[in-house]
Amino acid sequence: MTDDIRVATPADAGAIRSIYAPFVTGTAITFATDPPDESELADDIGEANRYPWLVCEADEAVVGYATASSLRSRPAYDWAVELTIYVAEDAQHSGVGRGLYTALLDVLACQGYCDAYAVTTLPNPATVGLHESMGFDRVGRFPAAGHKLGDWHDVAWWHRRLRERPADPDPPVTVDAVRETPAFAAALRAGEAALGE
Repeated sequence: MTDDIRVATPADAGAIRSIYAPFVTGTAITFATDPPDESELADDIGEANRYPWLVCEADEAVVGYATASSLRSRPAYDWAVELTIYVAEDAQHSGVGRGLYTALLDVLACQGYCDAYAVTTLPNPATVGLHESMGFDRVGRFPAAGHKLGDWHDVAWWHRRLRERPADPDPPVTVDAVRETPAFAAALRAGEAALGE
């Protein structure tokens, strides 16, 4: 089996939707209630330049994806991101999540982001374990914050610093600005190296 981590393209939208949809319809891991339309996803991926979209392929099939988004809309939050990661059911517990996160966090640091946050519906031992093993600290828990599939669920927030926080930081740069750099290539290679861990 060959594993590869690369930048997602709009052509990956169907595979990404197929990975995400079962979490939407059958679990409370996400509070979304309707899976996104494939064309919406393709547009989101195609227009992504502020935040990376990465996929992991195993034998040329997409088995997981990771991306980031704005933590909040006000300019003071420009150096912080919220993370998203999903792995296909048959690829879970195989290192795909660790590989994708390794690459994503390194790319975000290259872009100039300083802090990464992730939100986790509880209970979710696999996601909690991933964040703990990757050096995230739990920074908050909101009891019974959401109701889905007939039950109330707590939500936990996780934090990890990506790089030192400069006193007078430059704005983060786009994905395109770093995509052809050695640091970007190294981030993807580091993610691939972490796949087997």
